[in-house]
Amino acid sequence: MNAIKVENLTKRYGEVLAVDDISFVAPTGATVGLLGGNGAGKTTTIAMLLALLVPTAGRINVLGHDMAKDRFAALARMNFSSPYVALPARLTVRENMRVYGHLYDVPRVEQRIAALSRELDLGAILDRPAGQLSAGQKTRVALAKALINRPEVLLLDEPTASLDPDTGDLVRTWLEQYRAESGCTILLASHNMAEVERLCSHVVMLKKGRVVDRGSPDELLERYGRHDMEDVFLDIARDRRQAVPA
Repeated sequence: MNAIKVENLTKRYGEVLAVDDISFVAPTGATVGLLGGNGAGKTTTIAMLLALLVPTAGRINVLGHDMAKDRFAALARMNFSSPYVALPARLTVRENMRVYGHLYDVPRVEQRIAALSRELDLGAILDRPAGQLSAGQKTRVALAKALINRPEVLLLDEPTASLDPDTGDLVRTWLEQYRAESGCTILLASHNMAEVERLCSHVVMLKKGRVVDRGSPDELLERYGRHDMEDVFLDIARDRRQAVPA
């Protein structure tokens, strides 16, 4: 089964076509990379998956629910993380997590906060206002917030941005364990190609709002004759290879 199914999705802002008739799926329990340069349409696509933006055309189905008709049934089982979306600055980390826990009606929310604090090493900052955190700390807190309800679908926008290599590795390891143990489906937007190679079983490449290629990292490496995904990314970004029909 596919946890996410996107069909002919389009988003237009006046004359600007931000997302142009894209289709893809994310199989249940898989991690799928949504890749592309700045302005490729990744964030807009994620916003439509979260029902924050209304598509101009096309359909989105998440966990068996049509997001145009029954989005609340799916949203309760989803969550999202981005270091670029600020939490209320005056609330402490604990207070922020408590608020989101209650929004998702999480049972025994204080126990859930304590568990996430241990797993993501938040103990020293739990009672610090969110506005006083470093960039890396904000990234870890954003991920903890996204996991508060044990989501079945997790949408991640640059989940390890601003993290040092050691902490980034710990977060990736934790995501791998969470997916393996929970069966969660992850849609990952990232510019870290080593992260993509490690976490993703499938990749969708976007450019100027369109899908220009797709496949597993190994398939793309073979197709482009490259040894790492960064070179594949550069080939596509710089038009060094003819786009493959999606």
